[in-house]
Amino acid sequence: MSQAKLDAVPPVDIDPEGKFKYVLIEVHTNDGKSKYIVRGYGWAGFHADVYERVAPGIEALGLDCECQGGGRILHNSAEKSILVYGYSLGYGKADHSITVKVLKEQFPDYPKITFSDEGY
Repeated sequence: MSQAKLDAVPPVDIDPEGKFKYVLIEVHTNDGKSKYIVRGYGWAGFHADVYERVAPGIEALGLDCECQGGGRILHNSAEKSILVYGYSLGYGKADHSITVKVLKEQFPDYPKITFSDEGY
């Protein structure tokens, strides 16, 4: 049952275009299963805005979650490219390699999904 709850949480929800803040969240079940999810939106002034909007929905499913850091995403849907970079002042830098792995699974037709540890 806990795996079904975990599977009900989409791995990625990001804006379809633009530059925006994102957070990497680890979602946990009570029996120790977990997965990473990526959330990023242009409306967010702070990384905490993203996490605070997403966490209650996850917790309502009976799951727990923890922000693993943040950064920025530059998403160009026309060119099918995503660049992950930067960090969050409040949460620290997410492991961008994990973020890229999750994004590649969600966007298999994108030839260019990369990260850089440069920039804010």
